[in-house]
Amino acid sequence: MITDVRVPSEHQQPYGTAYEQMLEKVRYEGAYPTREKADEAVGLVLAGLGRQLAGDERVDLAARLPLEAARVLTAQVPGTQPLTGWAFVKDLAARSGASLATTRWDTGSVFSAVAAYAGPDLITRILRQLPSGYALLFGRAELTPAA
Repeated sequence: MITDVRVPSEHQQPYGTAYEQMLEKVRYEGAYPTREKADEAVGLVLAGLGRQLAGDERVDLAARLPLEAARVLTAQVPGTQPLTGWAFVKDLAARSGASLATTRWDTGSVFSAVAAYAGPDLITRILRQLPSGYALLFGRAELTPAA
């Protein structure tokens, strides 16, 4: 006989295991005091990235991220005016009300986890699509073509 056994709400995991692991990575990288703070940073930064990233790179990144993170990324409509890395940080700071330094820290912490899920080849493709300034946010050197 099949029974409908439900887990009490206080024992339910609000997120899948993969997203919980992502939050723990962000929490560790960003030295956040709680998982909730890490979750706020992930939501802010991935929503911002979703407004910047389009095409195959967006689809491929969403496929590699945990479901909850992919939903945040893909819920955003890509903007028509791409932002440089610094303008991206300033936009996130304005949306969140946080300082530029805190927002830059949040961005680096989240992008570190995103890079781990995406892998170096996809990050390289993403950086080719985005304007200048994002490589540093992903913890890479900003490379410019030789003149």
